[in-house]
Amino acid sequence: MRMTLSQIAELVEGELTGNGELEIHGATILRDVQEGEITLADDEKQAERLTASPASAVIVPPDFTPEGIAYITVPHVHRAFTAIATHFQPPRTQARTGISPAAHINPSATIGANVDIHPSASVGEDVVLGDGCTIHSGACLMAGTVLGPEVTIFPNAVLYEDTQVGARSVIHAGASIGAYGFGYDTVEGAHQRGAQLGRVEIGDDVEIGANTTIDRGTYGPTTIGDGTKIDNLVMIGHNCRLGKHNILCSQVGMAGSCETGDYVVMGGQAGIKDHLKIGNFAKVAATSSLMTDVPDNATYVGTPAMAERELWPIIASQKKLPEMRKMLKRLSRKVDELAAQASSAQASSAQPDRSEAA
Repeated sequence: MRMTLSQIAELVEGELTGNGELEIHGATILRDVQEGEITLADDEKQAERLTASPASAVIVPPDFTPEGIAYITVPHVHRAFTAIATHFQPPRTQARTGISPAAHINPSATIGANVDIHPSASVGEDVVLGDGCTIHSGACLMAGTVLGPEVTIFPNAVLYEDTQVGARSVIHAGASIGAYGFGYDTVEGAHQRGAQLGRVEIGDDVEIGANTTIDRGTYGPTTIGDGTKIDNLVMIGHNCRLGKHNILCSQVGMAGSCETGDYVVMGGQAGIKDHLKIGNFAKVAATSSLMTDVPDNATYVGTPAMAERELWPIIASQKKLPEMRKMLKRLSRKVDELAAQASSAQASSAQPDRSEAA
């Protein structure tokens, strides 16, 4: 499959600079691009790598003018490149399969129109599936689970009792939604599990990554707000309440009863102490250990995490520590020398004047 650069520019509604008759047979990222392919460069910092690459053409933003290569200027580089890559390598489409006779469906379940339930999926008692849902093989929807329209549950995900999932949400393979929270009381020397009477409520347009776990609430729900995107291998404890359009990167761990505002971003491996409140548009940097509340619009960094504006002066000071250590040693030696001189002078003044004595 080939396209000329003029055809590609027309496809993405971009402005072409260069030979419009040049034929392109593929699209890939700068690291892997070969001759005859088009790539993308979304920042001028990539100019050197672009010049060294065998790419035949490139998609760039308006503020980047590459040299020595044909280019198409667009306002949204990644959106345009997605359209081009999709043309050269269309995503695999899956035909609707309907309800497999090899699926396990409780007779009390309510199944909407145009629902696909693949072999070996399990749909429990009183489950409700909205129109257009897709339940892949091995997925388990336990009693009382309710899915809105066009929800997709990938293989081997488990939704515990009474889980609720909003419209168009996606839950990836191996995710566990609604497991018991990690709360115990020690009674007569033994750990006894606390109440597990809540559930998990997931909003509309939420995406939950593979092998992510979200615990049910103790009495009420653990909630995930509309539009929130959760990466693979994330842990969300019981009673947490996440706002709308949060972004949680891989291996984030949130202890129980935390609350977030809207548009919160947490970097990979960030750890969040229990009962914290994180404000709207706040950010927690990767690998940070958060021990305090975070106000709106703030960025917290480090272990223990602190406001970014407070951390950088500390880091700058730490970089000076080797030189400060050398200076301290020099000052210490000087103090010792001065002390020795003072002691010697004091001893001399204490000696009697022998000429006067004679």
